[in-house]
Amino acid sequence: MTISMKSTTAIAVALATSVVAGTATAETTIRLSTYVNEADIRYEGFSHFADLVAEKTAGSVKVEIFPSGTLHGWSEGVDSLQGGVSDISWINADNRLPCYAVTSLYPAEVSLEDQTGLDAAYAELIRDEAANAGLVPMINSNYSYDQEWWFEDGIDDIGNLDGKLVRSIGPLVSLMIETWGGEPVFVAPKEVFQSAERGVVDGINMGVATYSSWKLWNVMPYMVNANLFYGNIQYMMNKDKFDALTPEEQTALMAAAAETEVWLQPRYEAWVDQQVGNAVMQGGGAAVSIPGEQRASLIASVKPKWDETVNEACGVEMADNIRALLASHAP
Repeated sequence: MTISMKSTTAIAVALATSVVAGTATAETTIRLSTYVNEADIRYEGFSHFADLVAEKTAGSVKVEIFPSGTLHGWSEGVDSLQGGVSDISWINADNRLPCYAVTSLYPAEVSLEDQTGLDAAYAELIRDEAANAGLVPMINSNYSYDQEWWFEDGIDDIGNLDGKLVRSIGPLVSLMIETWGGEPVFVAPKEVFQSAERGVVDGINMGVATYSSWKLWNVMPYMVNANLFYGNIQYMMNKDKFDALTPEEQTALMAAAAETEVWLQPRYEAWVDQQVGNAVMQGGGAAVSIPGEQRASLIASVKPKWDETVNEACGVEMADNIRALLASHAP
């Protein structure tokens, strides 16, 4: 069989076009792990983030979302990222991030008027510590808005827990529970329903969004809206995975994260408010807000001791920078 020069040229062009097309459609897949389930408004936020990443990178980067803690447990975010199980995960208090571990929840009342600005500034402060652990801060959470307390029946004073076993999410919350006469109990989000139903805990500290999406209002319907924290349980990315992206892809990823936070905040707050309203109006729940004077007293009861913990973990200069940031966003 004889192949003409014209045919040879056509085949070469076709092969070259195929190679170029293959390069254009090649994808880097980023596995995003979250404990929230698909009923949670934050899942829509992650989906929006994934869409923005695909758009901004022209499809060269794909974000795949794993909800409901399917890739790892509550306390295993750093292990998951360092071990390659996930590429972006939520990060709770972890000794490999000593300053973040004691400041991602801080006893302070903050204004949420510029929450995205506050969160971005906090992320910048702990960026070097994250890099030392092989991580990059990626997405800031909305913990300041909805981290609250639940009990089966009414409680006169959250500052007098009288031996109650209360679910804790981290060291600051445990300090609060102990200071107020209770006993902290660690329970992973997916296990809270069974723990409450079986009497393993008498009270729960949890985000309203998570509490609602896990259908917990039926077991402990009495909520105390205390507003005692600055909270930013961040989602971080494996630094090697991030560094392997092109500069343009890195910029696109960070821009998608920042835009998603702005997009999600009003939707998140409206959804949380709706969940509380539905629970109160339809499910027999109750939501009680504490007065400002009591809030200040509760914060003051733990802040001096917590400040010592933060000074030790972060160093006084960094600790002062974080406190100054929170003070600049006080109501």
